Amino acid sequence: MMSVIFGILFMIPLIFMGVGFWVVMVILLLNSFIYMLFCKNLLFYTSLSYWFGVDLLSYFMIMLSLWICLLMVLASQHVLKVGFYWELFLFMVVFLLLSLVLTFSSLNLFVFYMFFEISLVPTLFLIIGWGFQPERIKAGAYLLFYTLVVSFPMMLSMFYLYKIFFSLEFYFLGALDSLILYICMNFIFFVKMPMYFVHLWLPKAHVEAPISGSMILAGVMLKLGGYGLMRVVKIFYQMGMKVNIIFITISLVGGLIVSLMCMRQSDMKMLIAYSSVSHMGLVLGGIMTLNKWGSWGSLVLMLAHGLCSSGLFCLANLSYERTHSRSIYLNKGLMNIMPSLALWWFLLCSSNMAAPPSLNLLGEVILINSLSVYSVYCMVMLFFLTFFSAAYSLFLYSYTQHGAVYSGLYSFSQVNVREFLLLFLHWVPLNILFVKAESLSVWV
Repeated sequence: MMSVIFGILFMIPLIFMGVGFWVVMVILLLNSFIYMLFCKNLLFYTSLSYWFGVDLLSYFMIMLSLWICLLMVLASQHVLKVGFYWELFLFMVVFLLLSLVLTFSSLNLFVFYMFFEISLVPTLFLIIGWGFQPERIKAGAYLLFYTLVVSFPMMLSMFYLYKIFFSLEFYFLGALDSLILYICMNFIFFVKMPMYFVHLWLPKAHVEAPISGSMILAGVMLKLGGYGLMRVVKIFYQMGMKVNIIFITISLVGGLIVSLMCMRQSDMKMLIAYSSVSHMGLVLGGIMTLNKWGSWGSLVLMLAHGLCSSGLFCLANLSYERTHSRSIYLNKGLMNIMPSLALWWFLLCSSNMAAPPSLNLLGEVILINSLSVYSVYCMVMLFFLTFFSAAYSLFLYSYTQHGAVYSGLYSFSQVNVREFLLLFLHWVPLNILFVKAESLSVWV
């Protein structure tokens, strides 16, 4: 564990020594492979220290963070090409990665909360500093204040927990039957996931963010909410038996409404952002069922969504860099111009609609089981959710790839090897991980 943290810290002086954009990316890649070798005996906590330790849930979340941060650097060649403060950009990525690794490996609730909040700062700088549109300041404010407004009640509830249990170690926290505490502690995770009703910051942040900002938001930042809920669920299982049905209903009905909104989106990034809300609603519902199927399915779908959504944002960015528009109606007929990219559009859109052999399918099947066992009435919503998930994924693929090419395109560069590698590194783990899917289920 410490080798990974020191590996990340080692990159910070290298960045400001000006060793180069790609050297940092190679070091991130090596860090990812070193950490991959740690996947042994994760039935229990390993790499234990005073405040930090890793179990299987933490391991996969940290692995996802390392992988997505590596791909963020690979996707952001435009920052280097323009020469727009690329050293500061790399520092923000590395600082964000460090805060995420420390968040996911925390054994103490206060340490988790501290790094959870710290990870907000580099994300905000990425959106405001390297975003493209003038609305990015407003989007940054949305992101900041949605999170900060609900983080204060969580801080107060932590102090109360310390007063009751005389410790904030996750291991020593017991069950409490308090609705106010339940709302104060969990609402920050509902906002972060985001749950329907408190999701409005997400589409704004995604649309205004640069490609790296969209990737980290979709790939990892939304998973902080699910991870936090899984860690504190043991405190609230008594209260959860009574009130979780409300949040499951909001998640599933909200997911259906958001799916219908995806069906009439004209902005590619907005469509992918809203599909994130729909998928994370399913994850939230799974965690709230308080059963093993829900925990397994939520972990699998969080990993799958992290890779799939990030890959779709990369594809949308590839089109945006060439056509300078995010409109689905202007990015038409791309199969005529970039036929080789049409395959990647198809592969990632099919993964987004949970087609085999993707990890999305495994996650959705397990979550459908979990929610159906919880209540038979959930099956009605799940039917519509899965149907519209396929519908808007097909809508995105068919509208962008088919039809007549927009006549206003006057110059067009082909896709290069770096961009193919970027998409390959998203798709391969997403569709190969299901072979080793039993390792995702041993942590509960």
